[in-house]
Amino acid sequence: MPEEKKISDRDNALFEAGIKLGALYHQFIGTPVSAETAEALETAIEQSVSLQPWVKLVKVKIDREKVRERANEFNYCELRGEMLDVTVVVRYKAVEVHARVKYEEELDYPLMHVEKVLMK
Repeated sequence: MPEEKKISDRDNALFEAGIKLGALYHQFIGTPVSAETAEALETAIEQSVSLQPWVKLVKVKIDREKVRERANEFNYCELRGEMLDVTVVVRYKAVEVHARVKYEEELDYPLMHVEKVLMK
């Protein structure tokens, strides 16, 4: 039988960072956006996610050029993963995790990953 190990603060911090990115991604993908409303949507996403426990920073960038490329006859499109660059910083006890979702051209995929883990 495998040995059971205690869940560490680092484990919890990493889990929370992943949950924040996943929730953000699936909550906002499909939201109507235009080049003119992208800044307001960035702010709305940042403020919404920042309300969650242990979130210290959320920075959202929506690629305006990709929004313009996909705009329909009414001058808007739906937010897609390829348009997002989001950084989330979670601090759980003495552990700070910097995680990010960013479109990776070579993978043709909005990849979520941990950028760094700091022990405070």
